[in-house]
Amino acid sequence: MGRHTVIFTPSGIRADAEEGENIYDVALRAGVDIQSICGGKGQCRRCQIELGMGKHAKFNLDVKENHLSDTSPTEKRAIRDGNLAEGRRLACRTKICGDVVIEIPSDSQEHKTSISKNSAEINTTLNPAINLYWCHLPVPTLEDNPVDEVALAAALKIFGVTAKPTHHSLTKLQKVLRRHDRSLIAVVRDDCEIIDIWPPSDRDAYGAALDIGSTSLALYIYNLSTGNLVYEQAEMNPQIRFGEDVMSRVSYIMMNKGGEHRLTGEIRKQVAQMLRQARAVLDIDMEQLLELVVVGNPIMHHLFLGINPVELGQAPFTLAVKDWFEAPASHFDLGLADGARVACLPLIGGHVGADTTGAYLTQMDRMTGRSVLLVDIGTNAEIILSHKGRIAAASSPTGPAFEGAEISSGVRATIGAIERVRIDPISKIPRIKIIGCEDWLSDNPQGHNIIGICGSGIFEIMVELAGAGLMDETGLFLPAAAPERFEQDGNIWKYRLIDEIYIKQTDIRAVQLAKAALHAGVSLLTEYLGCDALDEILLAGAFGTHLDPKYVAEIGIIPGATTKLIHSIGNAAGMGAAMTVLNKDDKARLIEAVTYIEKIETAMEPKFQDYFVAAMRFPTAPPVAPDTGKNKRRRRNSKGR
Repeated sequence: MGRHTVIFTPSGIRADAEEGENIYDVALRAGVDIQSICGGKGQCRRCQIELGMGKHAKFNLDVKENHLSDTSPTEKRAIRDGNLAEGRRLACRTKICGDVVIEIPSDSQEHKTSISKNSAEINTTLNPAINLYWCHLPVPTLEDNPVDEVALAAALKIFGVTAKPTHHSLTKLQKVLRRHDRSLIAVVRDDCEIIDIWPPSDRDAYGAALDIGSTSLALYIYNLSTGNLVYEQAEMNPQIRFGEDVMSRVSYIMMNKGGEHRLTGEIRKQVAQMLRQARAVLDIDMEQLLELVVVGNPIMHHLFLGINPVELGQAPFTLAVKDWFEAPASHFDLGLADGARVACLPLIGGHVGADTTGAYLTQMDRMTGRSVLLVDIGTNAEIILSHKGRIAAASSPTGPAFEGAEISSGVRATIGAIERVRIDPISKIPRIKIIGCEDWLSDNPQGHNIIGICGSGIFEIMVELAGAGLMDETGLFLPAAAPERFEQDGNIWKYRLIDEIYIKQTDIRAVQLAKAALHAGVSLLTEYLGCDALDEILLAGAFGTHLDPKYVAEIGIIPGATTKLIHSIGNAAGMGAAMTVLNKDDKARLIEAVTYIEKIETAMEPKFQDYFVAAMRFPTAPPVAPDTGKNKRRRRNSKGR
């Protein structure tokens, strides 16, 4: 056993590795961008690499074929299935036996997601927890010599504030008074705590809202004196390297000792970097950014807090903490000031998190007294329904299909991903739009790098296949409708959308399972509250922003949905966090409102399976053909039996 040098190209990153370590783990540790949506379990076959054989004078390495382990059974199956080209290996199944130069092909590199988490207008008044008070304390004399702490308290009472200093502010108090003619700015939190003492100046205090999504992070910074949004930024969630969806990350933690610390460290390091960049752009001191409110799904929430989320990966999905939580920023190593505070919005249940309560806060007034459904579509769709003064919430295990993780040509919303699809019902010829290009493209699109199909495109291709008569209501392909566009992959039919981008019969099934799960969850909620019709359907989250209401309605994912009922509300989770930063009354209002939300456990409901099966149908597709002997043969062939 020994240590070996690993060079990753094209990045040039160098790492040391123990003999027998797999390349995927070394890449993660070194911060190398490499795709994986299964967390390194050999299932997704996306972490493909190539070995740079021969002598590398630049790196002073002589790389031989036996410096990697033999081809594994998983890799042999991938080669046999046509998913692994000659000369390529899977990083998660290839062990290091010597010094190596590893090439990460462009199609295996993590590409920056097209992140759209722009802020939206929020309806709140400015009443932050942090306020600044300019105070002038009297000059002490031998005859009248009050303690400076007492004099400061008296000065604050003029503003109607009764507050006591922290140890940090006490250590600065007399120094600032001495240098500035007995004047200072008292930084007061919650009208009761003096958290800092500043010299007299025109500086303002700032607060931040952070939305930790499974794919991306969104940061919003507000001036707490004016209420203005002064900075916003979105970045990839670095935890993606450990698994595309949250359950893959939980699986990674279960299978790797100390994995929870690694994931927590990754997210905090990214947040700290974003905060540093924000301060540099705004040209503000560290001590001016004093509030950070965080939202995220329960697993992201727990990992940010440094809590192992494995209990959330298995029934009964027990939370470690549910209520509003806050702690000194020093606990999180984010590079914030001593007086700064980090808080997390309350959760509703094991799979209905702070991102959902944040979105709910932004829509509380809109939902009050009406029958309104609020949905955040993700790996676990989170649902809130208001009806006749009651509020109920549930989650549905939709899985990652809508995010592309279970689709053969599925990708995240990245430059080059298909986001719009149209199929002519007569000619059956498809057209597409890709992210980063305004033109509609058809067959043989020269000069365009089409990498796959993302979530909004997945919705649209399903509805378009149905509307064009290319599959029936059960989801079975109808190859006879357009023989030139269908091929067989073994015994499975696949439809050629464009270039080498195919939709397989198995992709249809994955979408059916996802849409049926959400449909069943909504059906349970509407039945539970006795809601026969909806006044409005609100789609929250970055994904929902990109969905065309027409396709959401026609895919049959929400019972009773029509195009007119569906509205996108953008990144409402982050805006909910921002409301609590700007207005402490909104914080109190949310904390109280969450106590009245009734949580429904879909897994425990006997009717869930009935609703699930009934929702598998595609409502706009042709009905199943008469069951003749010929059709039986066709159906068996379509199913691959």
